[in-house]
Amino acid sequence: MNGFLHWLQHDTSGLLTLSAAGIALLLIMIMRLKVEPFIALLVVGLLVAVAAGLPVEQIVGSAQKSSGSLLENGFGSILGHIAAIIGLGTLLGAILEASGGAEVLTRSLLRAFGERRAPLAMGLSGLIFGIPVFFDIGIFVLAPLVYVAAKRGGRSIVLYAMPLLAGLSVMHAFMPPHPGPVTVAGLLHVDLGWIIIMGLACAIPAWFVGGVLFSSWIGKRVNLPVPEEMLAAAEQARGADAAEDKGDEPSLGLVSTIIGIPLVLILLGTFGSILLPKGSAVAGVCTFLGTPAVALTIAVLLAVWLLGTRRGMTRAKITELTTASLRPVGMILLVVGAGGFFGAVLSATGVGKALAGTLAAAGLPVIALSYVISVGLRVAQGSATVAIVATGGIVGPLVVDQGYSQPQLALIAMAIAAGSIFASHVNDGGFWIVSRYFGIPVKETLQTWTVLESILSVVGFAMAALLSVFV
Repeated sequence: MNGFLHWLQHDTSGLLTLSAAGIALLLIMIMRLKVEPFIALLVVGLLVAVAAGLPVEQIVGSAQKSSGSLLENGFGSILGHIAAIIGLGTLLGAILEASGGAEVLTRSLLRAFGERRAPLAMGLSGLIFGIPVFFDIGIFVLAPLVYVAAKRGGRSIVLYAMPLLAGLSVMHAFMPPHPGPVTVAGLLHVDLGWIIIMGLACAIPAWFVGGVLFSSWIGKRVNLPVPEEMLAAAEQARGADAAEDKGDEPSLGLVSTIIGIPLVLILLGTFGSILLPKGSAVAGVCTFLGTPAVALTIAVLLAVWLLGTRRGMTRAKITELTTASLRPVGMILLVVGAGGFFGAVLSATGVGKALAGTLAAAGLPVIALSYVISVGLRVAQGSATVAIVATGGIVGPLVVDQGYSQPQLALIAMAIAAGSIFASHVNDGGFWIVSRYFGIPVKETLQTWTVLESILSVVGFAMAALLSVFV
């Protein structure tokens, strides 16, 4: 028994076996036992730490002192980085949605592109509005406009829904302030400015291939009408169209400006710190304004004033709106915090160094391994967030002190994000939202949405891998 424990805790093959066993147990708990991912990650992290022979004081601290423990540091280090960003991003999206910004943006694009190119307009709507708004919220808000466009165009709803879904999906996967890219940035210690740059470089080609080319092809082959039960929602959207001329909605320029402000400020902070003289007043201002939490706070305050208060929204309504929008964030943060603890345990056990040595011997790039692990976790258990958190915890120790630049780390983060959206199927909540909300049968959802997600994933990873050759 002592020999087995020594092998498990000190030998490279033993450490890798321990890591694999931990991941297998994590999947069993989530998939078979239906344990909440937060609890599953916490339990598996504790079990792996104990099995690896780490001292109790190192894992959870002591009765006199818990600070410095893996449990506290694992949760605190990642949540300290992302909690404010995710919360502020959620508030910004909620205010934009409640003010009618989504409808303004989509109707403006539909007018600009015309009925013939309405699918492209829907795709651009998803791409732009998907920056501040969660994937499922984007569907709920914009779906009635898809019904209207599909009914007026007399073509398959698939032709209009898939471009929109592609835009929402790539933004949710690759761009801050969404939980996935923000979380993986924290786990890999990479600046969000570089995440934005590499996220756009991966997301836009993926959206074009999946949301434009594939959606146009599949939309002509899977012919599905707007469901009868959805026509009432379509009529309501048509009524909103009629209200457009009343002047009670925000302008397209205002909506676009508020969406773009945090991205511009974060990029200003990233490149200001590189290009401007260190210690100068201008560099300090750029760094301050470009801090993600500060940039998003500015955007939220402007949104509250320009889209809320100035347009007659009461303080009570704003409070109700912000409170409701933040409720779902709690579980996301718990999952991310437990994932940070899991990653800290893997790092402390030496699994990261063991895996790095094995990869070096095999000649497998970290970026490829990151994608493969993320894909495996995504397909197995369905949750993109869990796939990102668990993969980030595994990959994080591999890149520590390995000389990776910020752009290289951002591309590894993009590979993880790309893997997390591969092959959405029946174990993914998003699959059922798409199927039920657009009235697409399961078979056709697999033919359209599942394939679309796989294309977005593969193209996104291919762009990350290609760019990694040059940075």
